[in-house]
Amino acid sequence: MAENNRDTTAYIPIIAMGILILIVQVMALILANPMDKLGMQAVEDPQSTANSIYYIAIILLFTLFILIAIKKNIMWIIQLVILAAVASTLYYGFYPLLYLLGIGEIIAMIPSVFLALGLTVLLYKYPEWYVIDIIGVVIGAAASSIFGISFGIIPAIVLLGLLAIYDAISVYKTKHMIDLAEGIMDLKLPILFVIPKKKDYSFIEDKTTEEGEHKAYFMGLGDAIMPTVLVVSANIFTEYNGIISPAAAGAMFGTLTGYIALMVLVMRGKPQAGLPFLNTGAIAGYFIGALIAGMPLLG
Repeated sequence: MAENNRDTTAYIPIIAMGILILIVQVMALILANPMDKLGMQAVEDPQSTANSIYYIAIILLFTLFILIAIKKNIMWIIQLVILAAVASTLYYGFYPLLYLLGIGEIIAMIPSVFLALGLTVLLYKYPEWYVIDIIGVVIGAAASSIFGISFGIIPAIVLLGLLAIYDAISVYKTKHMIDLAEGIMDLKLPILFVIPKKKDYSFIEDKTTEEGEHKAYFMGLGDAIMPTVLVVSANIFTEYNGIISPAAAGAMFGTLTGYIALMVLVMRGKPQAGLPFLNTGAIAGYFIGALIAGMPLLG
């Protein structure tokens, strides 16, 4: 009986990680409409597939920048850039949320700035795992919404497909994504979700065991953001009746299905590229949801 309890307990962090992804997706859907009304799109033409190529290039350049900074041991630059990105993304998350609550556009800016700066300072001073996860959820939802309302169905699918391929190459072939993750782990920043394996875990004091293992599960924030881009896009750029588009609901279900497949492999103890599973699941779920509802497949 005790052995069975331990086996059951081992799945709790896995379930918790899946719940975090689901929370990001629900929050992103809530933020999407006010963001759309406020004109917060990141591009002028959401239907242009060129946007997908453009953002892939930005991601590659940013990754190169991080790897060079790690190699030259100038970690403060990485920390400064990411903290600035955290503060700005938090602002873009709180601003439409306050607007949704009925606060005027101009007035909503003030508390949004203070909330964003306050949480960024808290993160810098006390980067415990639950602080990182809470801030990560807000950042993930805000970023997903911004990209979701900025990419039409086809550009979103192209973006997810290219990122899945890139993630697979960077983890399994060149392995530079693993080096990047290990290099910035000590910065304790919300670029990942952290789920402890035990209740007394502290991310601030986290150290690898003698076997080279951590006492927590980690998932890059991008693994939650990227499939959610399609979820939001499917809800914004398709016509439907009800609270959520069937295609968007399908993408959500597909993301979680891909996550389950991913975790089956992760539980075997080897690092895995998340986006091939999550993005493929989201894309397949989108098409299945659209087909079942009799919707046009590409918006």
